[in-house]
Amino acid sequence: MVDVDGNVYELQLRPSPVIAPGVTSEGMEEGHAPEVARPAGAAGAAETARKAALAEQVRRLPAGERARLVKRTSNLFRTRTKRPAAGLDMSGFDQVLGIDAATRRARIGGMTTYERLVDATLAHGLMPLVVPQLKTITLGGAVAGLGIESASFRNGLPHESVGEMEVLTGTGDVVVARPQGEHRDLFFGFPNSYGALGYALTLDIELEPVRDHVRLRRLRYDDSGRLFADLAQICRSAAWQDERVDFVDGAVFDGGDMHLTLGQFVDEAPYTSDYTWLDMYYRSCQTRDEDFLTARDYLWRWDTDWFWCSSALGLDRRWLRRLVGRRRMRSDNYFKVVAFERRHQLTNRWDRLRGRPAREIVVQDVEIPIERAADFVEFMLKDVGALPIWLCPFRQRDDSVTWDLCPSGSGGGWYVNLGFWTRVALTASSPPDGYNRLIERTVGELGGFKSLYSTCFYAEDEFWRIYGGDAFDALKRRYDPDGRFPDLYEKCVRGA
Repeated sequence: MVDVDGNVYELQLRPSPVIAPGVTSEGMEEGHAPEVARPAGAAGAAETARKAALAEQVRRLPAGERARLVKRTSNLFRTRTKRPAAGLDMSGFDQVLGIDAATRRARIGGMTTYERLVDATLAHGLMPLVVPQLKTITLGGAVAGLGIESASFRNGLPHESVGEMEVLTGTGDVVVARPQGEHRDLFFGFPNSYGALGYALTLDIELEPVRDHVRLRRLRYDDSGRLFADLAQICRSAAWQDERVDFVDGAVFDGGDMHLTLGQFVDEAPYTSDYTWLDMYYRSCQTRDEDFLTARDYLWRWDTDWFWCSSALGLDRRWLRRLVGRRRMRSDNYFKVVAFERRHQLTNRWDRLRGRPAREIVVQDVEIPIERAADFVEFMLKDVGALPIWLCPFRQRDDSVTWDLCPSGSGGGWYVNLGFWTRVALTASSPPDGYNRLIERTVGELGGFKSLYSTCFYAEDEFWRIYGGDAFDALKRRYDPDGRFPDLYEKCVRGA
């Protein structure tokens, strides 16, 4: 096999955790496992040297010193306390290492962005099973942090397409975690660990075929109960009105303006819309009942405007979009602007000068059982007002598997991810972080859980009850006994 840079790779048989309907694990052990790319020659030697250098850096850390991943971009929204830590530079693992179109598998560096990964796989008529919405999300980050997208109702979450991964642990070892074997505990405990156990250096993932275009249909609602009843039917059948559904998500703009968008792969399109510069995809959700996009533009339809958050920067004005230019209309550029603003509190200062009330940042993604999703939407409309709300259904792909730190667990239940990213006006009596704490409580009351990329307020015992405390403790003792990486509660609640 030859990778996208012309390096030669050897092929070896490796087991995969993904078992298709009608195929047993025993059948896989008898030789039905997919082929996985392994580097050979100079490319393999360079990769081996990079792994050894990172492992040695961790092993040589003085007692009590911690390590932290060095990244140019971040998609986290937690408040973080700056503490001394050795920087781990994993930038050498930011490439697509090999693609095998015949077996629909790829070997990827953990720091590879989905933008780079998608460009490489589309050239083979393939795509990752789940492509998170923002171009600079990395594969390792999505697996460690539970990425999600509109294919998740049929393909689950990104970690469920992983066959194996090489992980740099807190002991200074690089271990290969697979669903069977010595490090199977790490394989099933790594998702939702957010770097608290180690970092994925390389991953072997499953791919699926794509077609050239995606046809979009929109269903309109003014009643959340009816919307989620239809969504449950679509998820169960992967169809609507006898037509196949390959993708589904939606949005709540207000109580009378809700929609679902159904995506279907097609080979040809009568036209294609362009939402990569002057026109805004999220506006089309409110005005167009049918639309067509190229496959690539569909996968990145939310990135140009960071869903709808670009409007907070004034970029809902066409003249300003024209001035900024197509190349800069990207979520990572907006993130830099927002990070600067949060450091300097420019918006709050401007609001005070104009006599406006202070506003609380409400940036969350929450996962609610589909049976209670309408209740959550009604709560948000009545008690919070953080709009719009993104809707994305998902279910664990194989409900016989237990992912130890993932609260969705086994059992086959459907969840809806609801995302909202805005500021909500405060009153004089509003308590600190009052809206975020209210949302957190309500999520728990409805049997849901929160994504951990943004600020959390859980008491420690409640946090560990939700996010697999006993399993995490066992993994921490084995793979990071000296605490080189902050534990999950320190990272997600205390901001370590």
